[in-house]
Amino acid sequence: MYYFSVGGFFNKIGLFCGIIFASIFISPLFAQTKQAQNPVIHADVPDIAIIRVGGNYYMSSTTMHMSPGVPIMKSTDLINWKLIGYAYDTLVSNDAMNLTNGKSTYGRGSWASSLRFHNGTYYVSTFAQTSGKTHIYSTRDIEKGPWKAVSFRPSYHDHSLFFDDDGRVYLVYGAGKLRLVELTADASGVKPGTTEQVLIENASAPAGPNINLPAEGSQLFKVKGKYYLFNIVWPKDGMRTVVIHRADKITGPYEGRVALQDLGVAQGGLIDTPDGQWYSYLFRDFGAVGRIPYLVPVTWADGWPVLGTAGKAPRRWLCPLAKDSFPALSPQTNLTAGQARRLCRWCGSGTTTPTTRSGRSPTAKATCA
Repeated sequence: MYYFSVGGFFNKIGLFCGIIFASIFISPLFAQTKQAQNPVIHADVPDIAIIRVGGNYYMSSTTMHMSPGVPIMKSTDLINWKLIGYAYDTLVSNDAMNLTNGKSTYGRGSWASSLRFHNGTYYVSTFAQTSGKTHIYSTRDIEKGPWKAVSFRPSYHDHSLFFDDDGRVYLVYGAGKLRLVELTADASGVKPGTTEQVLIENASAPAGPNINLPAEGSQLFKVKGKYYLFNIVWPKDGMRTVVIHRADKITGPYEGRVALQDLGVAQGGLIDTPDGQWYSYLFRDFGAVGRIPYLVPVTWADGWPVLGTAGKAPRRWLCPLAKDSFPALSPQTNLTAGQARRLCRWCGSGTTTPTTRSGRSPTAKATCA
């Protein structure tokens, strides 16, 4: 996950402000339709990771330099999301995070997170140039906490935390050349005596030889005994692209292909529903709005996930997941429209994003009826 300083992207108003603004000012024009609509949330919710535990879905996102960090959201249908908490209050205490001694970490902090559930415990992992470390947070109760924090060196770029069926734990990480490293069973650090290995020499290759942004944003999944590795690639004179590699063993060999190349919608992974439907969650970089989440249907052919509809990320699609009718985005706060306008201007001024730990957490709802 690399952020380009274009289109005012670094002037982020923050997850809280984006959801509040959208919830109050987006008109419920689609409330009478019977379709879902992309983006799922028309606000900056970047670099998402999603898991399903029973009938509940949980999502994590990126907050970079802002605290508290790594927001956790909950849904029962992949469409309506409520912010329920954060993985940490403070990433690390140093001059850059504290804005002391002339230091700053604006646009850095924690980047793309990985979210997992294993043996009754929830794990959120991230990495930070600001600390030079990989950070892993765990809890038995994702909605109430508390979260236990561990960290270790180095900072594994855009990694995917993965618990395999045999009890071994890994990180897949890197850009272009992707690597694999084994962790301890409790994911508290690198396993002593382990050796990092190259997993894929050039993961960008399926997208062509001329690459602007090499393959990164790894998210690894295991479906019916096969390993599927999702990455984002950005070819020169092209757009952000989803590339998928698959293998019979976690160590490879891997074969890859372009999975989606439309509107620059990319970086994410796979999620299934209790009744066997499959979707891919991704983002689209939408200028000053930020990285807005997309959800695209997935079918399977010859052992490969096929993303989208006729090779496209659909603007609208039938929404069998939704339970009720509701507006495009619905507020769950005590803020008036005027207060929200002032809050969003304040968030965009470069100051720290305000906490929502008062209990007035926003709920984001997208179009489906």
